[in-house]
Amino acid sequence: MSTDTDQLAQLKVLRDSVTRSMMMYKFGMDEVLTKINILRQEFNHVHDYNPIENVSSRLKSPESILGKLRRKNARFTQAGLDEHVRDIAGIRVTTSFITDVFRIRDLLLQQQDITLVDERDYVTTPKPNGYASLHLILKVPVFLSSEVRDVMVEVQIRTIAMDFWASLEHKIYYKYQGAVPAELIEELRGAAEIAHRLDAKMESLHNQVAELKNGTEPNPAHSLFGFSIADNSFDKLVKAALEMTSADPVLEVE
Repeated sequence: MSTDTDQLAQLKVLRDSVTRSMMMYKFGMDEVLTKINILRQEFNHVHDYNPIENVSSRLKSPESILGKLRRKNARFTQAGLDEHVRDIAGIRVTTSFITDVFRIRDLLLQQQDITLVDERDYVTTPKPNGYASLHLILKVPVFLSSEVRDVMVEVQIRTIAMDFWASLEHKIYYKYQGAVPAELIEELRGAAEIAHRLDAKMESLHNQVAELKNGTEPNPAHSLFGFSIADNSFDKLVKAALEMTSADPVLEVE
């Protein structure tokens, strides 16, 4: 009887530990997602174009985490997770162009509360199978009621073309349960090269369009959060705001 009680107690401790860990990783992921979404909204309303096409996120399941720990003969401890399972919290950012991949990377890393733990650049040097993406392991603080915990979050940044190729490869490997025919692997490698050339071509076209732009285009700041403001109205608005800030402050008395 005592043995059963001990086992139940151990299971409860393990369950509570897993729950706390998953909660922390979700909080860490939410912190990084907030930072990315702030950048995304800023680009939408202030800059010429938004380099962030899409953002997705996921948490590994407890079963997947425990399975990976078993394969690596590691224990379910924070040290074991930090060393062997750094992608529990994962965020994927797809960008318009290759240069945007590194632009988003730099914008994230310049934030004071983000620490770069590890970086794998498969964009500059793709994997032999053609896979291309930038992988970052970031450490971000999570502020709780009683403590501050550092949480690791993986961020993958890649272009739309790279993401399409990776999605296709994943579906093929899933269909064949890992035993993909050699000729299909070669086809995938060729498709990766085509995707890379497409990225280069689209970026070249984007740069040509940027060079042709002149000063007659409307300022994106004139259309904030879906409200369009004509140039003359915008100028009047700015002038009125400047006059208000230069005037003596007036307190409204009820």
